Amino acid sequence: MESSSLWTPDNPTKGQCGVTAIVLFQVFGGDILKTVVDGQWHYYNRINGVRYDFTVDQFPEHPQYTDNPSSEAEALTDTNARQVNYRITRFREEMSNMDSAKPV
Repeated sequence: MESSSLWTPDNPTKGQCGVTAIVLFQVFGGDILKTVVDGQWHYYNRINGVRYDFTVDQFPEHPQYTDNPSSEAEALTDTNARQVNYRITRFREEMSNMDSAKPV
């Protein structure tokens, strides 16, 4: 998968937390947060005071969130610029498609 080397058909959100947190931060602002899961940092977002974790499905159980402050630079250690550029391009394409959709 272009946005994570850990992606599998059985677990499509695996390895996507850093790239997803960065894209959401770049598009919507807010904060990047982190919590230790299985000995590694898991990244997610807080936007307008609400926690968003779009990659939580990679875990068999929801993490015990500690909401440690993080940053775009730190979340980038979980991914790379090529993966972020790919994901943000795809996100913007999908948003553009939604903008052109007409209600029926």
